[in-house]
Amino acid sequence: MSDGCQGCKSGEGYSRPFSIAFQPIVDLRTGMSFGHEALVRGIDGQGARTVLDDVDANNRYYFDQQCRVKAIEMAAKLFPAESDLKLSINFMPNAVYEPRACIRLTLATAQRVGFPLENIIFEFTETEELDTAHILNILKTYREIGFKTAIDDFGAGHAGLGLLAKFQPDIVKLDMDLIRDIDTDRSRRLVVKHTLKMLQELDVTPLCEGIETRAELAVLQDMGVNLVQGYLLARPSFEALAVPVIA
Repeated sequence: MSDGCQGCKSGEGYSRPFSIAFQPIVDLRTGMSFGHEALVRGIDGQGARTVLDDVDANNRYYFDQQCRVKAIEMAAKLFPAESDLKLSINFMPNAVYEPRACIRLTLATAQRVGFPLENIIFEFTETEELDTAHILNILKTYREIGFKTAIDDFGAGHAGLGLLAKFQPDIVKLDMDLIRDIDTDRSRRLVVKHTLKMLQELDVTPLCEGIETRAELAVLQDMGVNLVQGYLLARPSFEALAVPVIA
């Protein structure tokens, strides 16, 4: 393995201080947390936009690295000892130049604080068009190392089905726009129903996010969904772990 790549060594550091909030991912079979998603926040709990607005092409590598480190360090302190809780970390594919070189700090941090690699999920959102081959290389490398992988906001990104046909992650998170008003919108129910069937046949675990009403949750339960996330169950908790409530 090389000592890194030029992309990792160039650019500028990210200087704005920030912290992490955690939002539970709930397993409806147990009514308990399956894991927690790490969400970037301002140092006093301000929304993610106050932090992300300062991220650009020059500093995104450093920002991505800092997010991973802070999320793992904080989770190691907050998660119960010997817990099997999963930590879901968002990453920026365009901030990863060479997967095995760029993952070194993550691995060193997890080892230093004693956080199991198999309990870390790396998820990404296709917020911009990216090189599919590059994404596949990252996802396959992360799986080889021992991490779980997830596609976030499925149904709203650029590659979508094309990427899923080439690589099956551990988890696919259905975009909240598909979930919104699913109890009253037949078209959304049909799209989600057939998406769930496809994921089942691909042996991929679905996670429905953005649930805000009991009616939405009831429909998803009837469809056999087990993993869910949303304000109805628990809002993100700043530097703490929220306890989900299933009404």
